[in-house]
Amino acid sequence: MSNETVNQIQNQFESTIAGPARTYASLVVNHFEQLANLQFEAARAYSEAGVQQMRAALAVKTPSDVQAYVQNQQQAAKEIGERIKGDVEKVASLNQAFAKDAQKVTEDSAEQVSTSAEEGIKQTSKAAAKSK
Repeated sequence: MSNETVNQIQNQFESTIAGPARTYASLVVNHFEQLANLQFEAARAYSEAGVQQMRAALAVKTPSDVQAYVQNQQQAAKEIGERIKGDVEKVASLNQAFAKDAQKVTEDSAEQVSTSAEEGIKQTSKAAAKSK
């Protein structure tokens, strides 16, 4: 096998398998990082809200404090509900972006495989014609 043939095989492997695999792996790592950051941020926010509500409950001493606490609980529940909705939307958006990027990598890879196959057929045809 000549150096040219070995280089050609290496280039085809890189462009059809290794390159797209690295690109996809990079997408997966980035997606995981974004999801982990979102989860850490959400956990922190929910923990802080819980601690605030516990502190508010400990501050209740009079009947008017109870009334204020109950009103605060309703507002806190509303805010947490809005936060959850926003977090769900962020996750959905991240997942959509990941799916779109992964589809692009797949399409590009399929196109490259097709191009490489056509080049291989042409070179095989040329080699066969030369050997006659």
